[in-house]
Amino acid sequence: MPVELKDIASIAGMSGLYRVVSPSRNGIVVETLDEKNNRFVAQAKHRISLLHEISVYQQNTEETLPLSDVFDRIRQQYGETVGLTSKSSNQELTKFMESIVPDYDRDRVYISDIKKIAGWYNIVSKHVPFTQAEKGEPEVAETAEDKTEADSKSKNKA
Repeated sequence: MPVELKDIASIAGMSGLYRVVSPSRNGIVVETLDEKNNRFVAQAKHRISLLHEISVYQQNTEETLPLSDVFDRIRQQYGETVGLTSKSSNQELTKFMESIVPDYDRDRVYISDIKKIAGWYNIVSKHVPFTQAEKGEPEVAETAEDKTEADSKSKNKA
């Protein structure tokens, strides 16, 4: 996975993104993803969306594209930052989305969603490390335990 979005959240009605720190008695403790790193308790009344649960609808398919894959595509094409803001025109936003996910569903992905994706990407690229797979290596790396277990099984068969 190119970027780990498991602990990154968006809170409805509040700008920016937040890192989930820990659960608390009244909700969850979050900290802002900015230079201040302010912490507060997001209560159950807040609508909290974890970014790893967000996907982009695609046309002619029931499948969706996870946001981490969308962010990876943006990073490959645009680098660290996207030159879009909430003031960008609808044509600029549509062209941007078409360059990232050419077959996105234009009926279910709104301009406001594209603005969020661009803004979130700019925040995530500053504060969350991206990982890159090494060329020539398999995507699933064998752990030392797996290797030891496989070696012991092969010795037992001999």
